[in-house]
Amino acid sequence: MYKNDINNNIYKQVSKEHEQYIKKMKKRKRMIFITQILILISATILWEVAARLEWIDTFLTSYPSDIWNLFIKLVNDGSIFEHIGISVMETIVGFACGTILGILIAILLWWSDFIAKVLDPYLVVLNSLPKTALAPIIILWVGAGYSGIIVTAITVSIVITIMNVYNAFKDVDQDKIKMLKTFGADKFQILRKVSLPSSIPTVVSTLKVNIGLSWVGVIVGEFLVSKAGIGYLIVYGGQVFKLDLVMMSVIILAVIAAIMYQGVAIIEMKFLKWKQ
Repeated sequence: MYKNDINNNIYKQVSKEHEQYIKKMKKRKRMIFITQILILISATILWEVAARLEWIDTFLTSYPSDIWNLFIKLVNDGSIFEHIGISVMETIVGFACGTILGILIAILLWWSDFIAKVLDPYLVVLNSLPKTALAPIIILWVGAGYSGIIVTAITVSIVITIMNVYNAFKDVDQDKIKMLKTFGADKFQILRKVSLPSSIPTVVSTLKVNIGLSWVGVIVGEFLVSKAGIGYLIVYGGQVFKLDLVMMSVIILAVIAAIMYQGVAIIEMKFLKWKQ
């Protein structure tokens, strides 16, 4: 009885300390979020004040209220939704295809050491090339329109996916693989039971990177050939010197990219709870 009472007291003490730790972490997260919002609001107010007091050249930088009025105007006529929808569609397709193809090719390289060694120098060269510089060639090969822009987004993200995931496969604990082999596991079982689960953190990290890379590919493609989309609005605004349109498009792009990033963060929380 006395021993059980001691254990219960220890458990209560640990639970109380753990509860205090959780409260402290939640408070810290709230403070970080509030600080981020305050920084954003302060920067916006300072931008507006600087424009009103003519501290900055509004022809070059525009200002928040002017950008907001333009956004409301485009919302009312419905044209902004077409541009956003096209760019988001192209980005999601390019992001999904680039990630899936990259993972499949990484599995192929892991599966065959011969193929991995043959393709290794080519992957290094492709990774070092500026993919956006190849966009005009890709669009000429694939064709102008959605297909050329999507393929550009895929080429920007696929190589980094291959290299990250393949390196994650190679870094899997070899003792686990040897143990499975001693029990007669084949290569597919090793992939399903050890390599893929162990590489999930790397895959999630790659997803976060691929969001930005896919947007880069889409915007570059829209700069070159698109007649609609956020990239088109940025180019058009620059050509006719409507800097409020350019700034509005950049802000919309940043907001959508942040939303997609948070979507991947939710996936990370779901699959990597053990790391929290």
